[in-house]
Amino acid sequence: MFFKKFFCRFCVTLSSLMLLTQRVTSLSLDVCEGKVEIASGIIRSRSSLSEHVCMALPYFSYLLFFPALLGGSLCSFQQFQARVQGSSGLYPRHSFWTLSWRGLQILGLECLNVAVSRVVGAGVGLTDCQRFECIYVMWTTAGLFKLTYYSQWILDDSLLHAAGFGSEFGQRSGEKEYVPDADIWTLERTHRISVFARKWNQSTAQWLRRLVFQNSRAWPLFQTFAFSAWWHGLHPGQVFGFLCWAVMVEADYLIHSFANGFIRSWPMRLFYRTLTWAHTQLIIAYIMLAVEVRSLSSLWLLCNSYNSVFPMVYCILLLLLVKRKHKCN
Repeated sequence: MFFKKFFCRFCVTLSSLMLLTQRVTSLSLDVCEGKVEIASGIIRSRSSLSEHVCMALPYFSYLLFFPALLGGSLCSFQQFQARVQGSSGLYPRHSFWTLSWRGLQILGLECLNVAVSRVVGAGVGLTDCQRFECIYVMWTTAGLFKLTYYSQWILDDSLLHAAGFGSEFGQRSGEKEYVPDADIWTLERTHRISVFARKWNQSTAQWLRRLVFQNSRAWPLFQTFAFSAWWHGLHPGQVFGFLCWAVMVEADYLIHSFANGFIRSWPMRLFYRTLTWAHTQLIIAYIMLAVEVRSLSSLWLLCNSYNSVFPMVYCILLLLLVKRKHKCN
């Protein structure tokens, strides 16, 4: 019992530290890019300790902002400062209805989560599945993970909205548009893995793009996903899953740019979008299971199952298109 409580507290602490490092690096980037100016009194050595504390208080308040440490969308220091210094009139009057609607969304997702968990619990696992039955097991299990993420993100977003940091405030205060983490409609209907990568946990995706991708000279995509794996904890499944995700995004760019060059008729385009949508959802399910497993044995079972066919198809197409691209050049 003691070790169980200790492990739970350690996981919560580690999650908070991850979000804290995210906010520290975001503020550091704002300072380096000139978007935030550090008060000169903080640097002057002649200032008293109380003056140092008063001048540094807004930055510590931003870093230790409680709702954000629970996992909410990344809010910039400019947004945070404008909300704290703004008047109460900036708070939207219709927030009650917005929160009520999000509460209904959470309730619906939780009900769907219970239904899917019963299906997953009643079914067989990867060790017992027969041939193509593994595809169904993978898809339902990944759906359970996605429902959990969606529900948690909407809950975190509701907490930030209740604190006055929602999308309506960003529009009224003239600050940069608020970016929610959960864009369920786009995630579930996209046929492109690259779009899924940008829309999955949007604020974190933008932070990774700003921190790593835009500052990398060689292999920026792989460096971004490798850094994300390191930031998440470097479990074997996370390393494999994020690097596989990077390869799939690279293949996605080449496959869709090649297909858009010769698919003209709308029936073929509709068939192509349907086929790539199904393939994208199955690849994402494969990656999600790889990231979420915590043992090498489970990862090995996933790699040896029929589910590995879907990322392998994209890998083969990637090699063929890269070879064709080099010939054309």
